[in-house]
Amino acid sequence: MNNDEIVYSIALTQVPGIGTTWARNLINAAGSAANVFNQRKELPHLMKGITPRVVEALNCPKALQRAEKEYEFITKNHIQCFTINNENYPSRMRECDDAPIILFYKGNNDLNMPRTINMVGTRHATDYGKQICTHFLNELKELIPDILVVSGLAYGIDINAHRAALSNNIPTVGVLAHGLDRIYPSVHRKTAVEMLSNGGLLTEFISGTNPDRYNFVSRNRIVAGICDATIVIESAAKGGSLITADIAESYHRDCFAFPGRANDEYSKGCNQLIRDNKAILIQSAEDFVRAMCWDEDSQPKKSENIQRSFFPELSEEEQSIVTILEKENQQINNLVVTTNIPVHRMNALLFELEMKGIIRVLAGGMYQLLK
Repeated sequence: MNNDEIVYSIALTQVPGIGTTWARNLINAAGSAANVFNQRKELPHLMKGITPRVVEALNCPKALQRAEKEYEFITKNHIQCFTINNENYPSRMRECDDAPIILFYKGNNDLNMPRTINMVGTRHATDYGKQICTHFLNELKELIPDILVVSGLAYGIDINAHRAALSNNIPTVGVLAHGLDRIYPSVHRKTAVEMLSNGGLLTEFISGTNPDRYNFVSRNRIVAGICDATIVIESAAKGGSLITADIAESYHRDCFAFPGRANDEYSKGCNQLIRDNKAILIQSAEDFVRAMCWDEDSQPKKSENIQRSFFPELSEEEQSIVTILEKENQQINNLVVTTNIPVHRMNALLFELEMKGIIRVLAGGMYQLLK
């Protein structure tokens, strides 16, 4: 990892008036965060819409000073930094337009595991919701041993999901709404420490950032963006978990919800999602695995060796997809991660392969190679 690129990426997040989208567009135009600063006067020739105000804003010594201080903090505390073009950056998140240009990670688990889910819900979890977390992950461990569980380390469903994952030896990552110099709420510190050895803590915020209310909405997009699917356990008619579900839908990710009784306050949100066709109703881990087509045993056996000569019209990219699908069915996010083909390009390639009668899409967004 280029240390200068880390410092300049952090600095870019600290420049007043340069938000997440602008920061990413600037990096794409200049080729790197370092170039954004060092070649800022050339930016108007590289990207439309760059005004003198933007160029002047990038002349910001305070941002660089703060970034250098943060780099000292992360080095001292053995925190990993993933810039947006780094291979360890969560590939699913990278394909989202509002992906942060840098993420800070303290932990030991791969954020690009083939199967990653998030479990979210109300901070006022009932016994019903807590039991769902426990039973769901108990079952899921038996069905899908290799999976990553993500949540927000908040009160209620979040912390219960993390603890249920740990008790089943499932790696779990907490996405924070503040820097890695603190744990909020502090009563979850013990669980957070346990997660460092089987999962980790992830954030886009530098040290010293307070857990302000608007940061939680920003945090929710990362919870949704790094996962294949969002599972809402319990929710009132309004709440952060519904925001996460909406974001997941905007990212074209699958969303699921557990139903509850019509008059239960903390089931209203889940029932609304199901009623409005924004979430698939599930009642067990088996329901979820089947909907995602992650149950390999339920899939029909495919030909062991499909040769390229059968499809002489395939491009190199199409053939790479076919080769992967020869082994097992895959979701688009897994294909993006494995092939390193951008999601917009992957969508076009999969459509072409469908039109050629080579693959078909199954429920849960799973793609299957036809015989």
